[in-house]
Amino acid sequence: MELWDLYDKDKNLVGKTHERGTWIEDGYYHLVVRVWLKNKDGKYLVSKRDENRLDYPLLYECPGGSVLKGEDSITGARRETLEEVGVDLSNIDGKLIYTLISEKYHVIEESWLFYYDGEVDLSKATEKEVSEVKWMTKEEMEELTNNGKFVPNLVNILEMGDK
Repeated sequence: MELWDLYDKDKNLVGKTHERGTWIEDGYYHLVVRVWLKNKDGKYLVSKRDENRLDYPLLYECPGGSVLKGEDSITGARRETLEEVGVDLSNIDGKLIYTLISEKYHVIEESWLFYYDGEVDLSKATEKEVSEVKWMTKEEMEELTNNGKFVPNLVNILEMGDK
């Protein structure tokens, strides 16, 4: 059972806990993170979702997911990156590049940028959510998006925040 803290629209904790898979009442939000890893060549690490994922199987994306109860945004970003692609960002500073609020999905989504030139080894991932990883340029990600092979809207969010 996965538990999340709930927030108001201004990202203030409201003192309520939410169980994943149940409906969130209007006026409450849970926190979701997206993580962009950028190397010295200006490429970004993208992952291909496992074929058994319920949403967007076999599409490319950046690491990310829901922030767990008791975590803050950057802690959730680091955990999700370790879980999905096996990269430990615990000693690397990240930069918050974009925040989006979705009334429809009751989500506050924060995108983080980390500069990373280390090894990527999926065998170090703690969850089986990803089938492969690649370093790509923004143009390559846009091409995948245009061909329906990238999770919708993620590249647009990167464009807005990584200047």
